[in-house]
Amino acid sequence: MDDHAVLVRQLGREPRALLRVAVRCPWGAPAVTEQAPYDADGNPFPTTYWLTCQHLVAAVSRVEARGGVERWGEAAAADPDLRESLQTATRAQRELRATLAAGAAGSDGGSSLDAGIGGAAKPERLKCLHAHVAWALAQPPYPLGAAILRDAGDPWPPDRCCLDGPDE
Repeated sequence: MDDHAVLVRQLGREPRALLRVAVRCPWGAPAVTEQAPYDADGNPFPTTYWLTCQHLVAAVSRVEARGGVERWGEAAAADPDLRESLQTATRAQRELRATLAAGAAGSDGGSSLDAGIGGAAKPERLKCLHAHVAWALAQPPYPLGAAILRDAGDPWPPDRCCLDGPDE
């Protein structure tokens, strides 16, 4: 399997700031990629883990369409365990981004290295559930991201890779 070709097909474009495939689906296709904090031109790329599996992207999009960002944000604020999991993952995100940047500051002078998951300026306010699910898959345990993933339903199509045909 040619990962680059699969990623182009999944994303519908060339991947930006790609470092590696971090998670694969049960059929071996890329499901989550890890991005550098800056692209080749030094522009910030604030999402460390990017969900590429079309099945998962669609499932998480359905959660977001049902008010999931607000609902899960409220849950993280109200539940001490989910709040702590978000805080822990945010610290890990910042440490990882600094490590991946390897001293580079990019066009923003390094300010995006302090962003939360999905590039959130205020990490306690969720903005992209896809990024939280991708973090949960790439950096377990992450209880908040895992809960969002459960809300999205089965993480993988039951009978084949979603690259093999139309996804429900």
